[in-house]
Amino acid sequence: MDKEKTLNLLGLAMRAGKLVTGEELTIGDIRSNKAKYVFVASDASDNTRKKIKDKCSYYNVPCSESLLHSELSHAIGRPRMVIGINDQGFATKFKELNKG
Repeated sequence: MDKEKTLNLLGLAMRAGKLVTGEELTIGDIRSNKAKYVFVASDASDNTRKKIKDKCSYYNVPCSESLLHSELSHAIGRPRMVIGINDQGFATKFKELNKG
């Protein structure tokens, strides 16, 4: 995984308005099929990680647990544990970056 490129792209997606942040808003977007890719902090609570991973699995949305809360928060400029990507182009790029 190319962490630096992923974090830079997260910042770009935030500035472009293609993110939804926070657990409840992200779950809402997963349910309504708006979320194309989801990040959940690897140091989030077990309950939060399980809830997000289960929703992503059920709705067939790719989910990444490869970043820490501090990394996600720094990349978007807000303290968040869960981030949803609502743009297919950004989602495709995140999938490419997180394969290796």
